[in-house]
Amino acid sequence: MAKKNLHPSVQKFKEFVKDHPELIQEVRKGNSTWQDLYEDWYLLGEDDPKWSSSKTSENKDSVEGQEKKTDWLGTIMGAVKNMDPEQLQGQISNISQALGAIQGVLSQFQGHKGGQQSAKSSGPGHPFSFRKD
Repeated sequence: MAKKNLHPSVQKFKEFVKDHPELIQEVRKGNSTWQDLYEDWYLLGEDDPKWSSSKTSENKDSVEGQEKKTDWLGTIMGAVKNMDPEQLQGQISNISQALGAIQGVLSQFQGHKGGQQSAKSSGPGHPFSFRKD
């Protein structure tokens, strides 16, 4: 019923998708939409290298992703091997002292604010003072 009323370009795109089943997987995975694929197909044409490299780019991406994971892990392991425990302890000590100094400065500022707040709170115990007539 609806197939007879389709635009000729949409029918050609459907035939193109039948020849390139990897496009169906791209849509199912959520990597692209039918609208995006149709627009690319319409603008680029069927002979564009994008369509022939779809399968190879998926395999290439997965291999590159595994290499990046391995490379990252190798970098971390290399850094751990090159660490000097005494130097690391010294850096931790320096950071601890810096944090202590920052906490001291913050407590001084909070002390000034606390003094001002105590002067304000020396008034009546209730926020609303009701008087009997």
